[in-house]
Amino acid sequence: MAVQENLYPEDLEIVRPAATQGDETNRKLKPRTQILAHIALIVLSIIFIIPFFWMVTGSLKINAQLSAFPIVWFPDPITLEHYIYGLQAVPFGLYVLNTLIICLFAVIGAVFSCSFVAYGLAKIDWPLRTPLFIIILATTMIPFYITMVPLFTLFKAWGWVNTYLPLIVPTYCGIPIYIFLLRQFFMTIPKELSEAARIDGANELAIYWQLILPLSKPALATVALFQFLGSWSDFLGPLIYLSDSQHYTISLGLSFFQGQYSTEFGALMAASTVMLIPVLVLFFFAQKTFIQGITLTGVKG
Repeated sequence: MAVQENLYPEDLEIVRPAATQGDETNRKLKPRTQILAHIALIVLSIIFIIPFFWMVTGSLKINAQLSAFPIVWFPDPITLEHYIYGLQAVPFGLYVLNTLIICLFAVIGAVFSCSFVAYGLAKIDWPLRTPLFIIILATTMIPFYITMVPLFTLFKAWGWVNTYLPLIVPTYCGIPIYIFLLRQFFMTIPKELSEAARIDGANELAIYWQLILPLSKPALATVALFQFLGSWSDFLGPLIYLSDSQHYTISLGLSFFQGQYSTEFGALMAASTVMLIPVLVLFFFAQKTFIQGITLTGVKG
């Protein structure tokens, strides 16, 4: 026992310096790593913000400064003529209203259909749920261009062309990537809650509506934001299905400023800036919920 007591402190003396040196090394490396990470993030932020900065400043420049060389980075003088012309050249208010209608119903369809399917894949134990989930994920690898012609033929046969139905109804049939996100989030909710609700007599619809959805607000907000952004900026869908200019969306309205031989860059930048304002406002108020939903999604598979 005496030998062991003498050896034990010596062992500690040997181990402690190594651990202390490692800690000191980590402390020295950590600030350097953080500094390099912040520098990289700042550089990437500048790279990503340059196009947005160029668009906003370009909408305030006179025509001569838009194509001047060397480049004029800041407008001098500042002019609003592009905003006045851009908002008057096309029925911009009507296009905004049309786009909001499509976005509203598409968001509702995506949130409820995808959450409903995700609940069945995450919280209900049935034999074919894993193969079905794999099939749903596999459909994400099919490009839209492959199904574009068959879908147009189908919607034309139903008389839906030149209406908003082809842009809205598919969202009520589920979107694979959103189903995946919501399923992963639902898997993080303890199954004991659902089992306790079943013991209390609640059916699956009640558990889905009264228990799962209230606990999944961050993930639902993420899906809603993604769908809103997708519908708001969608150009190909409205281009295919909408032929009446009274039904045009904002993205189609911007194409009026692009002619066959020339492009009115000032008006195009002004209209694009106005188009981005609702998206920026929405993300500003929903960024906390959005980041929380992205962070928590996929924690448990």
